[in-house]
Amino acid sequence: MRLTVGQVHIIKQTVQDSFGLDAQVRLFGSRIDDAANGGDVDLHVTLRQPVGVWAVAQLASRLERGLHGRKVDVRVWAEGQPLLPIDHVALARGVVL
Repeated sequence: MRLTVGQVHIIKQTVQDSFGLDAQVRLFGSRIDDAANGGDVDLHVTLRQPVGVWAVAQLASRLERGLHGRKVDVRVWAEGQPLLPIDHVALARGVVL
């Protein structure tokens, strides 16, 4: 996994501050591959209740500021919602932070 301990802490704390202690965040995509280079930070957040797109956009913005401008993509999925293909990938291959 190509994130520092500090970056993981920032991500987890920012997600919890935004959506509460029940929120679970996974890293997926190229950042889980130690042999890869570059790439944005792809996060999958699982919640008990759905949230609006504005809340997701605010989370992404806070994360990008906290990670000093690194590009962050956030996919939020709430229990009971249909799973999209990206959810299947993140849930199967992602690393829980």
